[in-house]
Amino acid sequence: MSSTLHSRLLERAAKLNDELGGGSITALPIIETQAGDISAYVPTNVISITDGQIFLQSDLFFSGVRPAINAGQSVSRVGGSAQIKAMKKVAGTLRFRFSVIS
Repeated sequence: MSSTLHSRLLERAAKLNDELGGGSITALPIIETQAGDISAYVPTNVISITDGQIFLQSDLFFSGVRPAINAGQSVSRVGGSAQIKAMKKVAGTLRFRFSVIS
């Protein structure tokens, strides 16, 4: 499998217009792992080319935590640099609450 296959597939999620300044790519790739192993080829590739990940865990779901987000593994490389002050405040509070639940 080509090492560029996943990035080319994600690039197809965009329709960029050079006359309007290019644009950005928004895609929500969903990767199912075997026993939560994110070190396999596909998860590692997708993680390396995306700006963040939301990790969902079935054990959290079945214990009643909804959404079943593992706050410890979920990350954003963009984070606060792309947020207004009000959003940073709310995001910080939510991150803390999710980490307490997890």
